[in-house]
Amino acid sequence: MKKFFVFAMVALLVSSCQNDDVTADSSFSMKASGADYTGYPAAVQTVSGAITTNTTWTSDKVWEIDGVITVKNGAKLTIQAGTFIKAKPLAPGVATGVLVITKTGQIDAQGTAAAPVVFTSYNLLDGNANTVGAPGDFGGVVLLGNAQVNNGLTTNIVEGLDDQSNFEEFYYGGTNNAHNAGSLTYVRIEYAGRILDTDVEINGLTFGGVGNGTVVNHIQVSYGRDDSYEFFGGTVNATHLVSFAADDDNFDFDLGYTGTITKAIAIADANSTHSLSGGSPDSNGIELDNNAGGTVTTIITRPVISQLSIIGVNSSTVAALYENAIHVRRAGRISLTDVTISGYKTGLRWDSPSLPTNSVTTRVWAHAFTDPTYPSGTVLGGIGNSVSTANPAEKWSITQPFFNDGPLNFAGNTGAFKTEANWVANWTKFTNF
Repeated sequence: MKKFFVFAMVALLVSSCQNDDVTADSSFSMKASGADYTGYPAAVQTVSGAITTNTTWTSDKVWEIDGVITVKNGAKLTIQAGTFIKAKPLAPGVATGVLVITKTGQIDAQGTAAAPVVFTSYNLLDGNANTVGAPGDFGGVVLLGNAQVNNGLTTNIVEGLDDQSNFEEFYYGGTNNAHNAGSLTYVRIEYAGRILDTDVEINGLTFGGVGNGTVVNHIQVSYGRDDSYEFFGGTVNATHLVSFAADDDNFDFDLGYTGTITKAIAIADANSTHSLSGGSPDSNGIELDNNAGGTVTTIITRPVISQLSIIGVNSSTVAALYENAIHVRRAGRISLTDVTISGYKTGLRWDSPSLPTNSVTTRVWAHAFTDPTYPSGTVLGGIGNSVSTANPAEKWSITQPFFNDGPLNFAGNTGAFKTEANWVANWTKFTNF
């Protein structure tokens, strides 16, 4: 939520950083800055307007979104495994490459580990290794539903599309917490984001009032121009989420979201862009509000998160470009279990003087360069918690906890990998362009 775009992206000179021990299948290994996609189809199919009947985007062509696509009136959009989707470049400020699943539509995008569905920059699908992707090259993916939102409205307009003439298509909120927007599995969304105004943006993947009948797992959002993921109310549950090199927040929760997030990892890239608010750093691992005014409502924003790793940057100097690993504010609540945090200036920040009522922290290991918890000295509840300004690597069995130092290696028994060894292998992409 928020912000204006700052700090130009800097291409990494990675050859000096690569580790001789990196294996070919190391998902976190750093790759050449000129990396590009190969093997995508030569045929391009441009699509625009509304999808009102069941439609399939096949993997034998690249699908180019012209403007804002809406799926509605009971239609389902099926996207085959291995399909590439890009935006059609339009004039600056014009919404393009935005896929919206409305309250009355569904999506069925089921990639595989070997063939994920990929939404990415048109500059990576042009056959020219000299062109590079940039945040904002693709608009974003938006799922809307009629599950509960804590302002009680059914006509909330998803942010970032407020300027569209048919804005009623972008309403979300209702009373059906079992709402089903379809399925997203093994999907990557890269270089997304649209900045319409301060606090008015499209994120990489946005959920507005989406219900728990929706299936979401194995998703990666990378190099977004705003947040990677934002949840406005709703009850959708998600597993196996990856956020990489977000400009703003990796995960943002608001307006009474009460679903569960299981197995998630956020990785900062010091060479990506970083958002500001009032001239101050504003990029967080998690940003959480009950609502913009901080008022108490019947439904309180309270995600239940387990097996999470938030990996920041490698020095206090670079960490000053970010804000908090986790920021719980404006009457929000959170439940955290089996969480590891490293590489931010501040670890867990609570806007109240102590751990908020009905928030839970169980087996949370928080490293930060200045304040592992803020207000300083905040006592975390639960079992096995630890806070420290020391290097967390040895304690957490992380041989290299900061992305920009080289490949990340996990023992598979902490945070995001507590019960499942490196589940990010093969289908993710960690490349510095």
